[in-house]
Amino acid sequence: MKWFQTVALGLSILVTTGCASTSNQQWLYPPMAVPLQASMQQEVQIARLSQLLTRPDLSDELRAKMLFERGNYYDSVGLRDLARLDYSQSLQLNPSQSDLFNALGVYYTQVGEFDAAYEAFDSTLDLNPDNSFAVRNRAIALYYGDRIDLAIEDIDSHLADDPSDPFRALWAYLIKLEKDPLTARQDLLSMYQQRDNQWGWVLVAISLGEVSDEQAFKAIIAGTRDNTVLAQRLTEAYFYLGKRYQHEGNLVSAISMYKLAISFNVYEYVEHRYSFLELKRIFTQIKADQIAKAKLDAPTQP
Repeated sequence: MKWFQTVALGLSILVTTGCASTSNQQWLYPPMAVPLQASMQQEVQIARLSQLLTRPDLSDELRAKMLFERGNYYDSVGLRDLARLDYSQSLQLNPSQSDLFNALGVYYTQVGEFDAAYEAFDSTLDLNPDNSFAVRNRAIALYYGDRIDLAIEDIDSHLADDPSDPFRALWAYLIKLEKDPLTARQDLLSMYQQRDNQWGWVLVAISLGEVSDEQAFKAIIAGTRDNTVLAQRLTEAYFYLGKRYQHEGNLVSAISMYKLAISFNVYEYVEHRYSFLELKRIFTQIKADQIAKAKLDAPTQP
């Protein structure tokens, strides 16, 4: 989910099916959407801004704004290193841009530069203490940086501001799984039972296993005929399904889900971004396990 967007979807399909068995439903082919491509508007805007930025008569304030805007367009088509360069140049001209620090923090989280991410989110909140998305993003960065206690403090504060937000509830659950899985599940289940019709509660149902995978994907596919929306929802669904599989120890299925989440090119969504990070963490874990096993299996010297 891009942290500025909420999509509503009726949960009638899930409600009418009731609480399904938690056993996984297998499908012959996974539900898919056509991967998103850069639009003509995005390409034209990048070209237009690039041309305008060559003008020598731009004020620093205007140049900083245009660099930030072009960086956002670069980011939306997956050119994240170019986006980071534009963000950095924009900050040099105008360091008082809270949203830009937030964007940089997400970038640093994705590439595993957690100290830089913390500093970026701290700068966002120094400039704009009311930026709740920066609090959530910092909590996620702390979670991936294995600073779970601090992550819980941030995500609890974020959730308290709006307990009806399924994405706040879901990330609170994922973070607290690291400390107390039973309580984390009970808390999320309690919020799920009081749900409204926001789309994100489908993702909560997937994470809890309250509906089968088959029922969840039927609800997603029935909810829209727009390919862009379908790609966005499948990106989210595969990411959180991957998190569930990973927590269950089913790394093979988790890897498949993260790769599917990446496949739709929904570059702006954190679920697309953090799928790369999750894959890296899994491969690092597998490599460490293999090295440890090799040491145990190695013959001892006489």
